[in-house]
Amino acid sequence: MPSPGHLAQNVVHFGRVLRAAGLPVGSDRIQLALQALPLGGFASRADFRATLLACMVSRAEHLDVFDQAFALFWRDPDLAGRMMALLLPKVQTARPPGAPPPPPEHRRLSDALYPHRPPAPQPAPDAPPPPLDIDMAMTFSDRERLFKADFDTMTADEWRSALGLLRHLGPLFEPLRTRRMKRAPRPGQIDLRATLHAQARGDQGALRWRQTRTRPAPLVVLADISGSMSRYSRMLLHFAHALGHAEARVESFVFGTRLTRITKALKQRDPDLAIGTVVRDVQDWSGGTRISHCLGEFNRQWARRVLPSNATLLVISDGLEHGAPGDPECKRLAFEMERLHKSCRRLIWLNPLLRFAKFQPRAAGIRAMRPHVDAFLPAHNLDSLADLARALGDRARTTARSS
Repeated sequence: MPSPGHLAQNVVHFGRVLRAAGLPVGSDRIQLALQALPLGGFASRADFRATLLACMVSRAEHLDVFDQAFALFWRDPDLAGRMMALLLPKVQTARPPGAPPPPPEHRRLSDALYPHRPPAPQPAPDAPPPPLDIDMAMTFSDRERLFKADFDTMTADEWRSALGLLRHLGPLFEPLRTRRMKRAPRPGQIDLRATLHAQARGDQGALRWRQTRTRPAPLVVLADISGSMSRYSRMLLHFAHALGHAEARVESFVFGTRLTRITKALKQRDPDLAIGTVVRDVQDWSGGTRISHCLGEFNRQWARRVLPSNATLLVISDGLEHGAPGDPECKRLAFEMERLHKSCRRLIWLNPLLRFAKFQPRAAGIRAMRPHVDAFLPAHNLDSLADLARALGDRARTTARSS
């Protein structure tokens, strides 16, 4: 049954607004909403909202963004005044007694709804600068705020600034001792051959020194690109791109419903072109997830080729595998994680869910994976990635949980 009037076009536009605001709304969800609305979504405004909500939202943390977008897009008269508040600079005004507080501001939603809003008015050229509000772009306070901003709520401008800062994090790698030696500038172990050669040339009092040569530990990255992880995975792939152009050997894979090697794509010098190539070539981007199946495929087909025993393995996933504790799928996930842990030097798990202060590992997939990792770290902002860079250079096999 076709949707009446221009409703179909409006629903498609609404889905695009939600996607631009950061919600994983694909064309399949929009098509589902168009099929569901004629069946029971026109009786009332509440039914219309409930139908769109059921078809387009699958995570509780996206509910606030959906409610704000629904109220603004479908013209709620109670919020007509607040639509202009997203276009104008914020002004502190007194709220009438008994009036409800305004909804939380979501700046990326504002960018999605009003992409061509007018710029803020500029002061006259001869006007004196304000005495206490002088602030340069990307000052210390701006950088500190940007380092703590969640990737899922960043505006488009903040996202571009974060990418610029990400390239200057200076990732570290754990130094591994080798059997080779190199010359040392300070006293330590005597290099007998170099000392004898120096004395043969007439330098009788000189001693030459040597020390063990080190090399950075290899790194293997396994990044979850399912619908619940796509926003974080994109930023973390930028991080993997920066790592891949350092001095260490880095292998990168992504997985959703299948496993795909992306090491060659990330070798491009331009990070935007590299990530764009990955998104274009990977067939299951922002789709479903089969963690145990993909980890099993990596163990069988790739582990012996790209995962040496002295490597660090970086798993990026929320661990939300289907099934309940005791199900065959969760048992298989625990088996594959244990096998991975025994195949590498360190296994570090990055989970964006750790950004919540009251996070508890209650999901069956998380409980199956957690016992087989050396470090369990968050991955939701630049601060957490800076902590990860320090963890990569740490010699200790820490098991502390950072939150």
